[in-house]
Amino acid sequence: MLAVHLVSFYFSKLQEDPTKKVDRFLHAMRLNDDQICEISARFLAEMRKGLSSESNAAAAVKMLPTHVRSTPDGSEKGQFLALDLGGSKFKVLQVKVREGVGIRKGEVEMEEKIYPMPTELRTGTGAELFDHVSECLKEFLHEKKIDTKKKHPLAFTFSFPCEQPSLDQGFLLSWCKNFRVRGLQGKDVVRTLRDAISRAGEMDMEVLAMVNDTVATMMTCGFDDPYCEVGLIIGTGTNACYMEDMRHVDLIEGDEGRMCINTEWAGFGDDGALNDFTTEFDREVDAASSNPGKQVFEKMVSGMYLGELVRLVVLKMAKLGKLFDGHVSDALRTKGKITTADVAAMEEYRNGLKNTKDILMHLGLSPSHDDCIAVQHVSTIVSFRSSNLVAAGLSAILTRIRQNRNLRVLRVTVGVDGTVYKTHPQYPKRLHKVVRRLLPECHVRFVLSDSGSSKGAALVSAVAQRLTSQSRKVDEILSNFKLSEEQQQLVKDRMRAGLEAGLRSQGPFTIKMLPSFIFHKPNGKEHGKFLALDLGGTNFRALLVRFKKQKSRIYHKIYTIPLEIMQGTGEEGKLVTWTKGFNATDCEGHDVVGLLREAIKRRNDFDLDIVALINDTVGTMMSCAYEDPRCEIGLIAGTGTNLCYMEELKNIKKLHQKSGTAEKDQETPEVENGKETDRETRRSNMCINTEWGGLGDDGSLDNIITAFDTEVDQNSVNPGKQRFEKLTSGMYLGEIVRQVLLDLTRRGLLFRGHISECLKKPGIFETRYLSQIESDHLALLQVRSVLQKLGLDSTCHDSIIVKQVCGAVSRRAAQLCGAGMAAVVDKIRQNRGLDHLNITVGVDGALYKLHPHFSQILQETVKVLAPQCDVTFFPSEEGSGKGAALVAAVARQNQEMLT
Repeated sequence: MLAVHLVSFYFSKLQEDPTKKVDRFLHAMRLNDDQICEISARFLAEMRKGLSSESNAAAAVKMLPTHVRSTPDGSEKGQFLALDLGGSKFKVLQVKVREGVGIRKGEVEMEEKIYPMPTELRTGTGAELFDHVSECLKEFLHEKKIDTKKKHPLAFTFSFPCEQPSLDQGFLLSWCKNFRVRGLQGKDVVRTLRDAISRAGEMDMEVLAMVNDTVATMMTCGFDDPYCEVGLIIGTGTNACYMEDMRHVDLIEGDEGRMCINTEWAGFGDDGALNDFTTEFDREVDAASSNPGKQVFEKMVSGMYLGELVRLVVLKMAKLGKLFDGHVSDALRTKGKITTADVAAMEEYRNGLKNTKDILMHLGLSPSHDDCIAVQHVSTIVSFRSSNLVAAGLSAILTRIRQNRNLRVLRVTVGVDGTVYKTHPQYPKRLHKVVRRLLPECHVRFVLSDSGSSKGAALVSAVAQRLTSQSRKVDEILSNFKLSEEQQQLVKDRMRAGLEAGLRSQGPFTIKMLPSFIFHKPNGKEHGKFLALDLGGTNFRALLVRFKKQKSRIYHKIYTIPLEIMQGTGEEGKLVTWTKGFNATDCEGHDVVGLLREAIKRRNDFDLDIVALINDTVGTMMSCAYEDPRCEIGLIAGTGTNLCYMEELKNIKKLHQKSGTAEKDQETPEVENGKETDRETRRSNMCINTEWGGLGDDGSLDNIITAFDTEVDQNSVNPGKQRFEKLTSGMYLGEIVRQVLLDLTRRGLLFRGHISECLKKPGIFETRYLSQIESDHLALLQVRSVLQKLGLDSTCHDSIIVKQVCGAVSRRAAQLCGAGMAAVVDKIRQNRGLDHLNITVGVDGALYKLHPHFSQILQETVKVLAPQCDVTFFPSEEGSGKGAALVAAVARQNQEMLT
């Protein structure tokens, strides 16, 4: 008997805990962290599917590009009119951003009026709907005494799924929220609005932007918080947007910068991806909706459906005798009798149970205390599942942003709007807690939007205006670096004139055209071991080169040259002038071979036979000629720039002016292949080291030299000298870029007008950064990485501008080199009286080899300016050192032939 009483007591205790009963009944709605993570992973996969052009058509999550490319940076200003159409209410607003007097919080002032949206318009025609909108807009202008003769920028919030080819176009994909307007699906709603405004008359409107309410929310919060890059709506409907890297958006051309993507995540699950998480109640809600099988995620999450889900659960429990002693009222059987507002009221912290009882009694029920507890718990489980599902989707978005940017820790702000988030007492806290638990590596801040849709649309327009104005000003500044084909031809002509003047040594000439006394190129028969010393940049190399059977092996060691030696005394390489940052004293005008011999003699521990002194350009030509007999030009495009080529002896007038040297050479016979030949035949050409970096020292390039170039020149170690080199070589391009960045920042076009101390330092922006920044496959990640190293807090748009600056400076450099090359190849062709020339250029230098676009632009320029020349560019391997050894090998080979 005691046992029976104990069992009876046990079961009575179970009945006294109504939440357990509900938990068992709704176990499928209670999601644990593993399930939430699984849903998040599925949503992440859907995002990738939606972003891909190959799979977008079949994607349930459409991932629609919005053409909003930047969040506010705080500098926006202007006056805008805004229309907000997206639900049961329609608003017209005047929005002033940093304009006028009495600006309220956030420096945005708004005046608005709410107009009714009659039910018949929601199911009428598109023309009827937008005629009503336009008449309301006209009424607002008259009421607020806004000048109707003036052209006004207009922002349009349209909270329905649209495909946007541009910021001011939007083709309606589908209706939702009980709108079923005829004749608009698949049509451009902005065009429909413009036509309606035109019909209304008396208004001159420029529709700058159409945005979704989710995007508007992000923009509103972004005005006050620069870290806001996600917008979230949890209200009657639900949606999310975020800033995606353009390189992942297949549906839009271009890979630079970011664009806001409207996920339209309400459709998540339409393809069955959530079937194992949906319940019988979800399926019943879906079947009774106006769009069965569509917007599955939204029907599990949003305010339009949460109350109905609670009603269906309570109804089913009552029918099973688990509530109200099995009693079911007519009201409880009626769709829509429990609203989401009721759900929020039932979950209030202090008055929740009282509210629950009042709501149930209003439905004609007589609930017990346990019934009230149970129904309240049903509301909790349904709304908690909603926040968990939102947390899963949001976690996927935040994970993607962090992965896109390769960040260990992401700091981000989520702008939120919607009645569920705003009015449900527990919802925000639950959502925040789950997201932070799932993503400990993300520091997430949630900001509630203030008048998000309307204010945000105006801010989209303000940002678009700012970017347009900014882009125009940046383009104007960078236009100084653009060379027209006529300007490139002029550079070619001046280079040709400089070459001729240097060969004659008559009148003022800036291109030295130095004879190298190298008459022959390698023929492949060179043999032996040769020591080569390579001094020409920040490093010094010693090489041992072995030639045997048309093959070479190279052993080398690199030594760094300290700055104090570069600019010390010559004892620490006859020299004409220093370049590339060298400024050692007691060298210019001296025989550097003699200086080297004296230095070796001072050591007194080894002896060398110095056979030849050559320039690195000559070494590059000789090295490539060993592989390709057609190579007759050497080009260096690196720290410095220079070119050499094989010139006909008869054109080198300066040789004939020096004690009859050339005439004497011509009188001395040579032996080749056992036959005596005339040396004039053997020596019909000589390699000329042009030293073309001096072009422009006489002012001949002043028409293309910018103020930024002048600044770099004046701060160099040799002002007024090597002007061509300072426009084209690696030693100076980074400094030119730095000068441009400083100017843009002073004008407020970069880095919010803040000049960092780092950016003020000369030489801090290294030319290697240009190569890194302009690497297409890295998009803007590398740009931001470089700017962070320089202590620059950059936005995505800052990064785009920096990349544009680097591109403009390096493109001009490549075109100038190409114009100079065109002058040389055309000269060689004309020297030989050829209609068409086939020739190879040996090239060395980090700028040519490492910059992603320099070589291509250079080659394209040569093709345009020298169309009768087919020029092959041959990158040199170990050019200058191997080339020096080859000169020595060729010289010894000639001596052997003579003996």
